[in-house]
Amino acid sequence: MQTLPERFFEQAKQRAHDTVFAVRGPEGWHQQSWSSAQTQVEQVIFALRAAGIGPGDRVLLLSENRPEWAIFDIAIMAVGALVVPAYVTHTVGDLQHILRLTSPCAAFVSSAELTTRILAADTDTATLKQLWCAETPNAGGHDPLTTWETLWSLDVSKPAESIALYPATIDDPCCLIFTSGTGGDPKAAMLTHRSIGANVDAAVAILTRHGFGAHDRFLSFLPLAHAYEHTAGLHLPISLGAEVWYCETTEKLQSYLTEVRPTLATAVPRLYDLLYTRIQSQVRQARGLKARLFQAAVSIGLKRLDGHPLTLIERSLDPLLDRLVRAKLRARFGGRIRYFISGGAPLNPEVGRFFTSLGIGILQGYGQTEASPLISVNTPEANKLHTVGKPLPGVDVRVAEDGELLVRGDCVMRGYWNDPAATAEALREDWLHTGDLAHLDAEGFIEIIGRKKDLLITSGGDNIAPAKIEATLTVQEEIEQAVVIGDRRPWLSAVIVPAPALLEPGVLPVQRTEAIEQAVKRANQRLAPTEKIRKFIVHTTPFSPENGLLTPTQKVRRQRVIEALQTDIDQLYRPH
Repeated sequence: MQTLPERFFEQAKQRAHDTVFAVRGPEGWHQQSWSSAQTQVEQVIFALRAAGIGPGDRVLLLSENRPEWAIFDIAIMAVGALVVPAYVTHTVGDLQHILRLTSPCAAFVSSAELTTRILAADTDTATLKQLWCAETPNAGGHDPLTTWETLWSLDVSKPAESIALYPATIDDPCCLIFTSGTGGDPKAAMLTHRSIGANVDAAVAILTRHGFGAHDRFLSFLPLAHAYEHTAGLHLPISLGAEVWYCETTEKLQSYLTEVRPTLATAVPRLYDLLYTRIQSQVRQARGLKARLFQAAVSIGLKRLDGHPLTLIERSLDPLLDRLVRAKLRARFGGRIRYFISGGAPLNPEVGRFFTSLGIGILQGYGQTEASPLISVNTPEANKLHTVGKPLPGVDVRVAEDGELLVRGDCVMRGYWNDPAATAEALREDWLHTGDLAHLDAEGFIEIIGRKKDLLITSGGDNIAPAKIEATLTVQEEIEQAVVIGDRRPWLSAVIVPAPALLEPGVLPVQRTEAIEQAVKRANQRLAPTEKIRKFIVHTTPFSPENGLLTPTQKVRRQRVIEALQTDIDQLYRPH
């Protein structure tokens, strides 16, 4: 197995003039060749060594998705230093936590605003000795502070030793990826060339078996600071020799899908939930023949998915539906997408079945930052949408007596940076304790029930995993976000954030509440008696990273929501 920089340089040697990265600028898409990217990696290696940065040092990377992110990531690893990715949504307080824990000596930052933020965070630690910035902020106050442009003008034609790869072993740590922090301060998982490489090799084996390779095009839009995108959206396509086209914000995703026409993309379930509710709303508004054709396409697709034979009429109608319905939906995704790989949170099976029935393939996987992050995935030939698939080759799993999923394999992290107590808790006898409750079926597919720490135990003794209930609520078009409450309570309630349409100025509070009430009633019809929502709070401020109620990876910080609304929640349970 090679180190991650060695993988890149080997592909660059073989594919010098092919496209590896692409980004949209004012004049359209700019495509970068492997040869050009290699030169830039070498220039950054040269600059890092000139600044005295080498094996074991930590280097912060704070940028939106763009080719430079990949260039810096590879170059930092190439000198034996550790990449410390951060999210552009991080606050000064978030960045202070990262700086205190990892003590990076340098940083690459993509904007003046982010540079100002990182400078403010560094005031009480003073660990950063070198800053490379895409834009210089008005308030300098840091020496040395240089622009990225100085990197691209460096002459690295000689001496050769200044750009040679550090002779790392595959067991050396190469990056510190932070966990989502849903239950407290994020921890920094030490991932190695072996752990990420094991993930990549297993995924490449699956993809090449189904015809994926250098001709494929990835669209990267999940934050590269997340372990999922860092592995599956960067180092996986590098090992495939494929292209990576960058979408810097999700607001541009819809237009970029049709421009880039990707064949593969990674995404989180929230994207599919939003598209699902939007499409369903559009179909309801359409009515008439158009709506009937759409429903027929879904119905026939579901029958095929479930292995039921089609009637003669359905077989005759199916080609027409493919042209009139499914082709139009595929066009919204660029027309060439073969699969979306879903991860980062549980995919609602109903949503997965809906898109699959319409010809948009979704393969749900499962992972954790601590596993680099891939643990399991459904494959085209073995896809159970209510599960997260079978373990990847080389990954062992078992379910503990209390229902917790345990994982073992090369993909598992070395431990948490500067946190031996948390490491000892997570890694016991070579097994990673995931904190997720799971079930293994007879064929080895993994079904995730929910987070162990999120399990609600009502005063009546019922054990309830809230994730399933929340997913059932949020696929209702009136509901944007939901947190289910009921631990040590007699019944379940929920905090509900209405969909944007219900937050428009013309919508009266009573109309908003009535709409949510109807949505909850529909959801309750699909839930077991102990899972039904009895009462709810309408919260009109969406959970977001800015207000601290959402992680940068779009996971709700459940405990923070409950703490913020504790008074209102207590009021729900008071007898009237």
